[in-house]
Amino acid sequence: MIQIYHNSRCSKSREGLQILEESGKDFEVIEYMKDKVSVDELKNLIEKLKTQPIDLVRKNETIWKENFKGKELSDQEILEAMAEFPNLIERPIVIHNGKAVIGRPPSLINDIL
Repeated sequence: MIQIYHNSRCSKSREGLQILEESGKDFEVIEYMKDKVSVDELKNLIEKLKTQPIDLVRKNETIWKENFKGKELSDQEILEAMAEFPNLIERPIVIHNGKAVIGRPPSLINDIL
């Protein structure tokens, strides 16, 4: 099943959701702002994205700038920050067949459909 980590307040995330709706395929929407994502879930996402935790962080968010920017953080600390403050997580993230992509730009979602 296709999954999308979605934030309805984000225009790119809404565009990603529209791509999935237009694909006609079944998918599950994970509203991670309502139901927070655990550190273990984030680790799983990072593994599927084949990236590092810092690459999943929205570094222009005020929370990041005020609390974390310029600090030497371990991967675990970055994961814990994203779990505590889910608006730090890049979006949308789409998972399909064990692979994942950050939909920035949203057209990248087509690559895994």
